[in-house]
Amino acid sequence: MQFTQSRDVRAFYDLTRGALLKDEAQNLVLLGNLILGIAAEDKSGWRDPANWFMASVSSSGGLRLVALMTPPHNLTLYEVRPSDEALACLAEGLRQSGVALPGVMAERSLAERFARTFSADWHLVEEQRIYELKAVNPAVPLFGKLRPACEDDLPFLPFWLAAFDADCFNRPISGLAEAAERARAFIARQSLYLLELDGVPVSMAEKARPLRAVCGVSHVYTPPFFRGGGYASACVAQLSGRILESGFSSCALYTNLANPVSNKIYQNIGYVPIADSSVIRFNSP
Repeated sequence: MQFTQSRDVRAFYDLTRGALLKDEAQNLVLLGNLILGIAAEDKSGWRDPANWFMASVSSSGGLRLVALMTPPHNLTLYEVRPSDEALACLAEGLRQSGVALPGVMAERSLAERFARTFSADWHLVEEQRIYELKAVNPAVPLFGKLRPACEDDLPFLPFWLAAFDADCFNRPISGLAEAAERARAFIARQSLYLLELDGVPVSMAEKARPLRAVCGVSHVYTPPFFRGGGYASACVAQLSGRILESGFSSCALYTNLANPVSNKIYQNIGYVPIADSSVIRFNSP
């Protein structure tokens, strides 16, 4: 097995994209980050590829394992062909490189196998499910007006984004300045959409990480006051339909398996499970 660490994001993408595109929806995060790094339109925070850890493991039979970490975020992995030897090779390469590894996010069995290989001191943080949609369920009620977020929404949008982080990642509702920057970035990209009912925004969803044939959906959030009215379903269904109409073959999204309500909502819209994913943290990075 051959461990290779890459410094050039374009070269790394060229090396790995053939394998990653075979499971495009499953590799939404990994591929999306590489494309973001190549575009280099925003190098703030974790987005600068100069700070990334990019590595691959190959054998005489070709590419076996792809690894990408955008500090301070977890390592993301994709396994071309299952191989404990390749995982051991990656673990040793990481140790030799001196990279501080906070955790790993990958397909469930891969994440757990790598964690056992890399360290005896780890714990499971979150179990996720990856869904893909190729057609919106026509029985889903569609109502309200879906529109891109705009400057007029800035008085409340940072609070919604901070509350989304609190709901999904158990983060305290803070960092409103950073949330305001994210809101402005979403508005500039025209990627965040709001569902309005009688002129009042009631739910949001983001068109995220557009790839070759698959586009992600993220930042799905409805404020507590508006919950129970089917607004998230209407918002995600309409945004998913627009994504498909724009030429993408499918939409993909991640859910937390600990939230049965959101998982049921997405399945009712037409999203189908394609893989389970785990987030694991190492107690001693």
